[in-house]
Amino acid sequence: MSVTHTNRRELLQKGALLAAGCLAGGPAVLRAAEPEQQVDPLKLKITGVKTYLLQHKLKRPFGVSVSVPLDQFRKTLLVKIETDAGLTGWGETAPVGGARGTIDDQIGPRLIGQSPLEQRKLWRMMWGPNFGNALAVAALDMAINDIRGHALNLSVAELFGGRLRDRVPAYASAMNYVENEQPEEQYPREAEQLVKQGFKALKMRIGRYPVFREAAVAAAVREAVGLDIKLMADGNAAYTLSSALQMGEVLHDLNFEYFEEPLPQSPHYAGYEELRRKLPLPLAAGEGVDSRGSAKELIDRQCMHIIQPDVSLCGGIGETLFISEMAALSGIRCIPHCWGGAILIAATVQTLSLMPDPHWGFPTDTPMLELDQSENPWRTEIVKEPFQLKDGFVDVPTRPGLGIEVDEAIVKRYAI
Repeated sequence: MSVTHTNRRELLQKGALLAAGCLAGGPAVLRAAEPEQQVDPLKLKITGVKTYLLQHKLKRPFGVSVSVPLDQFRKTLLVKIETDAGLTGWGETAPVGGARGTIDDQIGPRLIGQSPLEQRKLWRMMWGPNFGNALAVAALDMAINDIRGHALNLSVAELFGGRLRDRVPAYASAMNYVENEQPEEQYPREAEQLVKQGFKALKMRIGRYPVFREAAVAAAVREAVGLDIKLMADGNAAYTLSSALQMGEVLHDLNFEYFEEPLPQSPHYAGYEELRRKLPLPLAAGEGVDSRGSAKELIDRQCMHIIQPDVSLCGGIGETLFISEMAALSGIRCIPHCWGGAILIAATVQTLSLMPDPHWGFPTDTPMLELDQSENPWRTEIVKEPFQLKDGFVDVPTRPGLGIEVDEAIVKRYAI
């Protein structure tokens, strides 16, 4: 069954064209109007759940501090939910932790025949049989909300009560370790290029080399971009408590915004509460939280100043919003983690548009979008209109669902 969406503007345009044709003396042919094929949301049913594992061989291996050896491939897991009305929804998550098997063998079959509009019912159903696989739930949650938006002709932000902002500030997630490149030369050069592209905030990876060496790299980046550009550093779990504090002193002196996850995340972010107390600049952590429950534990322990739930890892859009509201009760900022393709970016942008500023004053701490700038074909190729940076911001899509159009031919090209 095909679906035709005709809005008021299109109807007026058609009427104007018809009138113009008659006034111009052309032959007036009257035909009975063909009925529009409309979707009855109350009768909508899920008919299929498909997963796609995408893989791309990198032109130049790169990675973070603990990428040993450097990554040669990039992967992601997409999910497509189909309905009996021809409406589809897309989601994305990391292809780890048995996410694909959980979707294909456990949750996906249980969704067949269900209404995608019964989101709360499906939320409980998805969490029930999967032994807490938040990655699987996250991808399916995105796809279900994408379908809900298309069925009701609303964006995801409107489904969740309406956006608080029409654009979100973005920071470049960049300056990774690249094969045959020295960070002393690569990082400042890359930072300058990103600022020329319009970024007003940048995040660099550190932790692969001793503190004294990377302190000089961080200083070179600050000198290259000046004091008006926000800088952040991601340690990617490469530090001990003592070395993290040493590096933190350097970053504080260079006016960095925050230090992200310098200690190992497992087990249960051990040591983070002590690091938070002693670190001279804000500590960001929490990209590994897999539910509101695990986030609450970290918040109660006061493990960070900034929590970073990932829409694709913690259970989806609603779960991320819940975590952000819960964090606000403890005076903790929320800046979601986002490391993936255009589908995840779209879901994160919609989520960010719904998150309030952390206080009632002028918004100087508005939640930011992490916008990966590394080699990533499904950030730019699998959607008809990739996200664009404009003066340091990304516009929030207003079209139904996630607001993107996925090119399935490109998805299949990268699928393995």
